[in-house]
Amino acid sequence: MFSLSTDRPLPGTAMRSRREILRIGSMGGMLGGLQMASKLQAIEKASQSGGMSGIMLFLVGAPSHIDTFDPKPDAPLEIRGPYKTISTAVSGIRVTEILPQVAKQADKFSIIRSVNFQAAAVHDTGHQLMQTGRAFSGGIEHPHIGSALNFLNPGADEIPGHVLIPRPIGKTGGNQPHGQSGGYLGRKYDPFVLGTDPSNPNFKVPDLLPPDFLGDVRVDRRKKLREVVEDHLKLAESSMAGKQTRESFDQAFRIMSSPGTREAFDLHKEPDSIRDRYGRTRFGQSCLLARRLVERGVRFVTVNMFETVFDEVTWDIHGSRPFTDINEMAKLVAPSFDQGYSALLEDLAQRGLLSKTVVTAMGEFGRTPKINPAGGRDHHPGCWSILLSGGKIRPGQVVGSSDELGYAPKSRPANPQMIAATIYKALGVNPHTELAGPQGRPMPLVDHSVEPLNELFGG
Repeated sequence: MFSLSTDRPLPGTAMRSRREILRIGSMGGMLGGLQMASKLQAIEKASQSGGMSGIMLFLVGAPSHIDTFDPKPDAPLEIRGPYKTISTAVSGIRVTEILPQVAKQADKFSIIRSVNFQAAAVHDTGHQLMQTGRAFSGGIEHPHIGSALNFLNPGADEIPGHVLIPRPIGKTGGNQPHGQSGGYLGRKYDPFVLGTDPSNPNFKVPDLLPPDFLGDVRVDRRKKLREVVEDHLKLAESSMAGKQTRESFDQAFRIMSSPGTREAFDLHKEPDSIRDRYGRTRFGQSCLLARRLVERGVRFVTVNMFETVFDEVTWDIHGSRPFTDINEMAKLVAPSFDQGYSALLEDLAQRGLLSKTVVTAMGEFGRTPKINPAGGRDHHPGCWSILLSGGKIRPGQVVGSSDELGYAPKSRPANPQMIAATIYKALGVNPHTELAGPQGRPMPLVDHSVEPLNELFGG
């Protein structure tokens, strides 16, 4: 992943040696000409998105569906939990009381209450499945939905096609990929990573500052960086890996030098009232930054609400240390989401952007309906809820349902490939488009037998 910040290096982004340069250039890009030759064919098969953009709010840690969007008020206390339900802007749809501002925006999103998968209940697996539609297997890493969109419908050269903010997902208990890369499409389609917290009062993207504000030291450092990379690339110029690395670095340098891109990242241009509406939290300001980016032509933005499930209060509410419990979640995590997500939908709608921006809010799985002895809920991929809005999604609906206690789907079960297919369709992309996967064999975005949740699309 390319980092747009220099405040600290991200794992895997520092170019340290000729071997590292070659490795970066070859990761996922060994198909070379096969992949590029297939691109025109793939684009012809894919429905053109007509400028549609996407924002994926990834709620790392996995929210409890029963404590948020699929309450069970008639279930026993150890199932229903401590929160009452409240009405929303849509008659018949209720959520819990910890999401009052989201409830007011319910006419802008739909809830899928029957998401599930059968794989291992570990964070990494859920991250992969929900962001790519497929699991990491046999050394094959599939592309993030935003990376696939960027491949099929690239934007302007000076604007990044897929941006990840604020930082990539880090350690969550496993050692598998998290599904936030370009996968077999190659490093060129990895998202550009902001790499810093936009809620910091002194937030700026160092390499995106206008030239007249750049000191001689910073300019000299940037020139030296390019010189170092150029020296390494000359050693590999004759190889496909070297050419791909040069192309990727040139793209990164062009984007980081673009006045338009620098302006898009400048949160200080937003009125204080808007920044306050989103909330001065990391998640709130990341949502605001996502709106600024899609407004200025970025095709897809992924926002990680957290980058780990350790050492801070997250949605991962096991109850016992180092995790939090249900009550603590409602004091910090839920209010941050409630404010940031509701502000994003409201802001996009007021600016006329929601009709052409698909917004997804989801975690990697659900949580056990029965509260554990520590006062928390554990991992549960058997059934949970996600939110979809914008673009071609018809809002104000509930698709699917869980059983009386929230353990399993009662109607319309939806697996990760169905969710991916639905997001692709909402973005205007044929979900069965075939790309040249590993060894050049055709690889559809989702299996041909998988269909989107078509009831989410209006006539």
